[in-house]
Amino acid sequence: MDWKGKVAFITGGATGIGFGIARAFSNAGMRIAIAYRNEDQRARAARWFAEHGREPPLFVKLDVTDRAAFARAADEVEAHFGQVNVLVNNAGVSVFGPTDEASYADYDWIMGVNFGGVVNGLVSFLPKLKKAGRGGHVVNVSSMAAYLSGPQAGIYTASKFAVRGLTESLRYNLVPYGIGVSLVCPALVATDAGLSGLKRPAEFADSGFQPVDEAELRQFASIFQGGKDPLEVGEKILAGMNANAGLIFTHPEFAEDFKDIYETSVAALPDEPVPEERLEIERKRRAAAKAALEGAKIGLSDL
Repeated sequence: MDWKGKVAFITGGATGIGFGIARAFSNAGMRIAIAYRNEDQRARAARWFAEHGREPPLFVKLDVTDRAAFARAADEVEAHFGQVNVLVNNAGVSVFGPTDEASYADYDWIMGVNFGGVVNGLVSFLPKLKKAGRGGHVVNVSSMAAYLSGPQAGIYTASKFAVRGLTESLRYNLVPYGIGVSLVCPALVATDAGLSGLKRPAEFADSGFQPVDEAELRQFASIFQGGKDPLEVGEKILAGMNANAGLIFTHPEFAEDFKDIYETSVAALPDEPVPEERLEIERKRRAAAKAALEGAKIGLSDL
């Protein structure tokens, strides 16, 4: 795919993985719009584009949980560039704590950003991607937590599982429009994501988790510095888009985990005969999914 001149909107694009994606896309000749929250991060990102002689990005200050603001951002990007070809839903928070102690505020904040932000991006931008014509792409950045759960990441994991399910389903819907959809599941990347717990908004202050111990959190966050370079992650995402890959893994170190997932899942299936009527239902489901990926619009009557 020749991405030169295509317009990409990237949430959380001034830092971390989002900035890695922005640089990779710019290196491929794309025009960039960046949603950001922090002014210092915006300034650093703008400086990189200037130092490399690139077209300045359109910077849009945005809280991804604000639906009205997201809609305005979509209009602003379209007004500035004339079209939108690529949507990257990347913004997220990495907040951890024991799920059995979580409050409504914990759920509302983490799910609101990590899943709700993706929803808001899709509702705001999909009409514009469709209008721009064939060759567009949606990238939803999830996490390896979309496959791997853990004792301190219940709500975070739920949000990433949700993004995975939504993205896998959306891929079927957008094939007829010539728009690709990719689920990205990174693992450890050199970002400050581990410090998200220090950025809790006041309206979500009523946490069920223990009060943040900043020294302990910074010690935990230091492990991220051993992660993959965000630019390399961005380059892998671009390569996946070029291949129209539905699933993009950026890290290779999980073969043992996926082997365990497969073996555990297969072992959990009951060993018993299946009525032909049920087998036929599943054959129709598989055929409908295959037809959808080949460009058919699937309705309930096809299932």
